Amino acid sequence: MRAIIVEQTGGPQALTLVDRPTPEPGPGEVLVDVAASGVNFIDVYHRSGAYPLPTPFVVGSEGAGTVRSVGTEVTGVAEGDRVAWAMSPGTGYTDEAVVAADRLVLVPAEVELETAAAVMLQGLTAHYLARSTFPASPGQTALVTAAAGGVGLLLTQLLSRAGVRVVGTVGTTPKAELARDAGADEVVLYREEDLVERVREVTGGEGVHVVYDGVGRDTFEAGLELLRPRGMMVLFGAASGPVPPVDPQVLNQRGSLFLTRPSLAHYVADRAELTARADDLLHLVAAGELDVRISARYPLAEARQAHEDLEAGGTAGKLLLVP
Repeated sequence: MRAIIVEQTGGPQALTLVDRPTPEPGPGEVLVDVAASGVNFIDVYHRSGAYPLPTPFVVGSEGAGTVRSVGTEVTGVAEGDRVAWAMSPGTGYTDEAVVAADRLVLVPAEVELETAAAVMLQGLTAHYLARSTFPASPGQTALVTAAAGGVGLLLTQLLSRAGVRVVGTVGTTPKAELARDAGADEVVLYREEDLVERVREVTGGEGVHVVYDGVGRDTFEAGLELLRPRGMMVLFGAASGPVPPVDPQVLNQRGSLFLTRPSLAHYVADRAELTARADDLLHLVAAGELDVRISARYPLAEARQAHEDLEAGGTAGKLLLVP
């Protein structure tokens, strides 16, 4: 098997392509021929050491492929099944992966494996944000930062489908068009416009019910300013860096606000919840009701370039490694 590993954390140059013996699935495990692997910001955090993992480690935690063999004590998955997974460290940037069977979901025949790999982590994130963390409902107004990113495009679609008025932030005019196509009612070009002034303008000074913020440091303070009384700041990422410490009294002063820092891992830890979310998500994709945008595909050997492109902030949608 070929795999991208990190022996010592650092920049993109820390990603190294190696050859290793094909692993054997143990009890409760499945060997999968990987069709595609997702590239995500959490991979950058692992590579850089921001989220430490024991070294050396195989990078990536998301993918899709076809089951080649199963270990003992495996039920519900068989050889030849088309499967996908996310949040399984060490199973991503490789052409053969051993994955715990209880972390796999079956991919409907109508969904391409590359699409499944592209939608698992970001799609499940968008799903729990819109359905569970702050359940979307008609009449609400939401601010979505990085609305043309991988999570942003999917989240905007789910919110729009639920009747939520979406205000999205983007960096460029082409990204603004992507956000509008996904259902954003208003788009703020944050490099050209003052975010706080613009959102107050489009909301008639009332602000928003919820901020879904995957950017972090660069947008967090503005997001708090834009929340209505008893609104919720949902900080689910830190693409621009971690936010500074927050005095809880600030939440009181700005209107009894709520602040949460959710993680996908806690919304799919239970097998039943994982399969329910994934089944709903993949059904929307299969029915053509959720568009999954793949921004770029890279050979496994070009993982460094994929990370450089992701960190540069110029991508829109999902990046994949295709072995």
